Amino acid sequence: MTLTLEKFWSLIDEKLSYWLEITVKNLPNIVIAILMLVVFLLLAKWISQWLTSLFQRIFESSQVAGLVAGMIRIFIAAVGVFFALDIMGLSKAVASLLAGAGIIGLAIGFAFKDMTENLIAGVVMGIRKPFRVGDVIQAGDTFGTVKQINLRNTLIKNLYGQLTYVPNKVVFVNELINFSTNHIRRVEVPVGISYADDIETARSVLIDAINDIKGVIKQDETDVFAHEFADSSINLLVWFWIKYPDELHFVQMRHKAIVVIHKTLEQNNILIPFPIRTLDFDSQGVTPLQSLQIKSADRGE
Repeated sequence: MTLTLEKFWSLIDEKLSYWLEITVKNLPNIVIAILMLVVFLLLAKWISQWLTSLFQRIFESSQVAGLVAGMIRIFIAAVGVFFALDIMGLSKAVASLLAGAGIIGLAIGFAFKDMTENLIAGVVMGIRKPFRVGDVIQAGDTFGTVKQINLRNTLIKNLYGQLTYVPNKVVFVNELINFSTNHIRRVEVPVGISYADDIETARSVLIDAINDIKGVIKQDETDVFAHEFADSSINLLVWFWIKYPDELHFVQMRHKAIVVIHKTLEQNNILIPFPIRTLDFDSQGVTPLQSLQIKSADRGE
């Protein structure tokens, strides 16, 4: 038992002596590695702060700026760690860390695929800036005013006053319409007139009436076009421009236009017909029903 304890303590003393010897030999490298790591950490902090203020001016988004600056800070700190390990002669550990980081990154990418896609889309939108807070946009089936832009989603307030969180991936991948880019919008109002009325007369009176509405801009481009021959009417398209978004909302302006169109056509005796169906019972389609009834009466049927 005594020999066993003596052997045990002898092995421990041998190992401790070896580690102490190695530590003393590598002490300069350890000091340099620690100093190198401290320098890289301080450098990463300073660069991150500087880039955050710079990116906030470029991206106009503190979240995107913070994310990009944070990623750069982590990268610089990681480079410092790898340099420190290499100085201490732990190059194999550096290779193992790089391989492990790659595997972990791949696993995280698969596990959080949707989150990663939304995050990347948020960063790209922060750089490209297709819209800003306060813009009126349509993203997919969602239409409304942008209230907040996050890294994962965009907050949109629709016309009903409800807040909708739209994933950035949906906004980035699908068709996006920004109604606030040009600050104007064209309004289109369809209306039908009867086949007995003159199209050019209706066009002339409607253009004058629309241009009299307060809020209509670019009045030289206000126009009316014949669109199609419908079952009971000739359908027209009334086009005019408004400022958008403005104190006169799109829905309000369209309402005013419909009221004015109705009154104008009524005052000029131009009919807006309701659906009419004419029935012909002759095989050639030229004999009206009244004539057939008279023939039937003559035959005593």
